[in-house]
Amino acid sequence: MPTISARLSDEEQTELDAVAELLAEDRSTTIRKALDEGLETLRIRVAVERYQSGDVSAAEAAQLADLSIAEWLDVARERNLTTQLALSDLELDADTAAEL
Repeated sequence: MPTISARLSDEEQTELDAVAELLAEDRSTTIRKALDEGLETLRIRVAVERYQSGDVSAAEAAQLADLSIAEWLDVARERNLTTQLALSDLELDADTAAEL
């Protein structure tokens, strides 16, 4: 497993230690969990932004978010997302969903 180092402010280190204690885990485990959850959140955020702007279809947004199309549709519904996609893009999404 590769090792990565990062510089933390005193406040960030204090927060990390507090969360590690809360979870009854060591710093490394807490950092890995925070990174996993943070990366997932960032992927979804980018997918939402690109979908909302009409840059990507639902199927493409699902790929960006590393979700299945069904999971992506749940995210889109929960966030009341709308898109500016053309009808042909929506038809492609419908065809992709039908194949699943």
